[in-house]
Amino acid sequence: MGKIGIFFGSDTGNTRRVAKSIHKKLGDDADAPVNVNKATVEDLLKYDALILGTPTLGDGELPGLTSGAGAESWEEFLPKLKDVDLSGKVVALFGLGDQEGYGHEFVDALIFIYDQVIECGATVVGSWPTDGYSFEASKAVVEGDFVGLVLDNDNQKDQTEERIDEWLEIVKPELLAD
Repeated sequence: MGKIGIFFGSDTGNTRRVAKSIHKKLGDDADAPVNVNKATVEDLLKYDALILGTPTLGDGELPGLTSGAGAESWEEFLPKLKDVDLSGKVVALFGLGDQEGYGHEFVDALIFIYDQVIECGATVVGSWPTDGYSFEASKAVVEGDFVGLVLDNDNQKDQTEERIDEWLEIVKPELLAD
């Protein structure tokens, strides 16, 4: 078993593809990514280090049935973490969004996962600068940076792999620290 668990929510498959890319780059340090609609809380608790990814749907929403996703996702999974102790867990987040079409709520879904894992006692690593993006507002900006890696495959797909590489250089040592 790898040291890092990768879990994602997805609707169109873009977040799944990014999770697979992250897994490939991490190699044996991470297990294959798992869609949260197929995961249990116990699956997450097996790991001391987690990478969690989500797109933003609808009006700045987590993917899930009420946001128009085709299947259950983070919207249904996140409440299961409400009373779970994540103390000692290190979590890195990534999110996908469309800064041109939804610049008024760019990657807002990330903040819901961030808030929940912080509330449960996890340490979140891997904040990401807002430089290089053009958006009006994002709830996922805390203290001037995004709470995790932000990707816009609709408008900046050519930057995705480079951003993943740079972010992994930042988070990998923190995720693999003993």
